[in-house]
Amino acid sequence: MSSAVPDHVLRELGRTEGDAASLGLLVRDQDTRRLVLLRAVLDAAEAAPATVCPPPMLDRLRADWALLEAAERADRGAVRSVLFHPLAGPWAERLLGGLTSGGADLSADLAHLTALAAVAGVRAGIGFRARLGPRGGLLSMPTLGAVRADIGPVELHGLERELTVSPADGAPFTVQVHRDGATSSADPRWVPLVVLPAVVPGAAPVVLDDLDPYRTRGGGAETHGLGDAAEIDDWERKAWAESWSGVEPLLRLGGEHRLAEASVLLRCMVPLGPPPGSGPTGRSAAHCSGTRREAFGAVLSSKPATAAYFASTLVHELQHTKLAALCALVPLHHEDTAPRHFAPWRPDPRPFDGLLQGAYSHLALADYWQRFALNARRVTHRDLAWAEHARCRQQVGAVLPVLAGSAALTPEGRTVVNEMISVYHRLEDSPPPSGHLARAEAYVSTTKVIWQQRNGSRRQ
Repeated sequence: MSSAVPDHVLRELGRTEGDAASLGLLVRDQDTRRLVLLRAVLDAAEAAPATVCPPPMLDRLRADWALLEAAERADRGAVRSVLFHPLAGPWAERLLGGLTSGGADLSADLAHLTALAAVAGVRAGIGFRARLGPRGGLLSMPTLGAVRADIGPVELHGLERELTVSPADGAPFTVQVHRDGATSSADPRWVPLVVLPAVVPGAAPVVLDDLDPYRTRGGGAETHGLGDAAEIDDWERKAWAESWSGVEPLLRLGGEHRLAEASVLLRCMVPLGPPPGSGPTGRSAAHCSGTRREAFGAVLSSKPATAAYFASTLVHELQHTKLAALCALVPLHHEDTAPRHFAPWRPDPRPFDGLLQGAYSHLALADYWQRFALNARRVTHRDLAWAEHARCRQQVGAVLPVLAGSAALTPEGRTVVNEMISVYHRLEDSPPPSGHLARAEAYVSTTKVIWQQRNGSRRQ
């Protein structure tokens, strides 16, 4: 089949599954791509004209890179946890684009490398000094937290996993960096990130990142129906942590592969505000979520109402993470990017790749909600799960013929789609109550009629 992806792995992933070893293949490839991207940033800075990257900025970048190298010699794992943080991806791509196009002020983006290097230094326990200016009253320290400071510069001194912060407008204070990634400080000017416990023992904890300046920057959140990035207060942090505490047993209902996805792929959650148009007079759903191709391992989401919806959000979004990483390893199709296909989950025409992504994630949801329904003890929970299952399965059934009928699927893509079809038919073994099925069929039929009226000749 493919030298990059063994056949058994491709089939597992096609079934929206994958054990830790199969998912680890995707993770290693994405991590390698991140290191290549960071090296490309350094090379682009060295090659950029002085008008784009002036000598003082280049000298600073070289010093930051030297600090990263020193920190990696001391504690490679600590440094990689910073460099592989999902939100370092959008920053690196933005900076690389600016260095190669030369059309923007790069001072803030270059300064972010200093913050990354400082965090790597303090996590690795080596000594360093750095100076940074805050943005909008905050100095972000990626993966750790932020310093509240209205004016700059802020002096940073790291030594043996302790960070001494000296703001220009106040007395110095210290921040302790613990080995589990959490931080502590007696000073209210330090805003720590919430570190959610590992999904399963032995997995890495998950950062709830509401402070990184690149968490939605350049991601087009509004155009994708997502809310703005949100900085959450103490009450909301507790609500997130409470919902998270109930996620593990609910993911387990969906099968061990759902736990594997969350424990291997998920590195951070990014809180979002409510979706555009939501509220008493809005027309959008009250919840929104998404992923970013360049932020591997991050799930962006407004606060789920319940632990069950938190779990289903992870099931949904981690399929996008998984399939995007697979497509980076091996092409699944050679279709064009024209948006012309009907997708029951979107009002606008979708390109073939978007159709594949949506069908893949909704198939996983149909499987998850069916398992949930079969194991639910309360009637209300069971009815809700059957309704979600029926809708998702019917949505997938409406688009599978388009995917299966494509002549532009690669051999690997054909394998993935065939496995998706086998899962779709397997779901028939435990059908939902007839009322739920009838309502789901009516929902998808009505959605298609509306879509055809709106999009006319582009319908498929």
